[in-house]
Amino acid sequence: MLSTFYINSRQTRFSILFVLVFFISFSAFSEEVEHSENNTKYDPKPAIMEHIADANEWHIMGHTHIPLPVILYDITTGGWTFGMSSDFPIVEENATEESLSEYGMKEGRIVSLKDHQLLDLSITKNVFALLVSAALLLIVFLTVAKACKTNKGKAPKGIQNLIEPIIIFMKEEVIEPNLGKESARFVPYLLTLFFFILFNNLLGLVPLFPGGANVTGNIAITFVLAIFTLFLTNINAKKDYWKHIFIPPAPVWLWPILIPIELIGVISKPFALMIRLFANISAGHIIVLSLTCLIFVFGKAGMSLSGSAIGSAIAIPFVLFISIIEILVAFLQAFIFTMLTAVFLGLALEEHHHEEHAH
Repeated sequence: MLSTFYINSRQTRFSILFVLVFFISFSAFSEEVEHSENNTKYDPKPAIMEHIADANEWHIMGHTHIPLPVILYDITTGGWTFGMSSDFPIVEENATEESLSEYGMKEGRIVSLKDHQLLDLSITKNVFALLVSAALLLIVFLTVAKACKTNKGKAPKGIQNLIEPIIIFMKEEVIEPNLGKESARFVPYLLTLFFFILFNNLLGLVPLFPGGANVTGNIAITFVLAIFTLFLTNINAKKDYWKHIFIPPAPVWLWPILIPIELIGVISKPFALMIRLFANISAGHIIVLSLTCLIFVFGKAGMSLSGSAIGSAIAIPFVLFISIIEILVAFLQAFIFTMLTAVFLGLALEEHHHEEHAH
């Protein structure tokens, strides 16, 4: 009975914390809308795109932003520029060419005001979020590793009790069944891949700084992860993998058709991983923000408190529901990406000794 009370109390505290964070983030979002919208017709697109896009500054609330380091290389002039995003003027819509400096901030990004080509190597919001997640990963897993040594032979506790079952599950149920005797080589990478995606997915759901960045919803990030899968798979592939591609088990007259299809498959499988993760995480952010914007859409349309009340009655329950679903999606997408990477690796490492004399 006491354990049940403890569990219920813990769930109650979590629920209160979740609702509190939601309403704090909602207040920040509403304040931003009030500052940015003076027209009777509310357009939700700028607010949504600002939250899911990368930026050279981190928006907190209203007009409050955290400036981030700017590193620019002007390809046109061949010069470097260093500074903070707060050092650059905000480009106004009605600004004239004479009043503008060489670089400026437009929609949260550094742009050239003289039509120069720029190479932006700045610490943007997504880069900063990556550094935060990397620091969290190091802290968590160094703590778990230390606890494993300290509590060797004892029941796990604390953060070790949370992380260790996930590691064991991924190792024994996902990695080893797909890679077999080769699994020991790839366990470190695959576990790092899983927790990297998971931590960034979960941080993206936290609306308060340093959370809220759409890292795994950025196609550049998922592209790099897919490239890692592509190279890791093909560099470690056995001869049977390449034999299946260039000498497919089919009549010779079909080879001109099957070989291009197999080569396309080599690229399309990691490409599918890239699109799946990018699309699912971005869609979750867009849905939550779109539902939140309903409050302001109804409020602007009705021009009264009743319009906002109707929008709130529709939006808030759905936003809470979708936010909970997104927690599940955060785990699911990390699991799917890691599992399919393990599957592709397993197929590339598989050897078919029994097929040597099949044809």
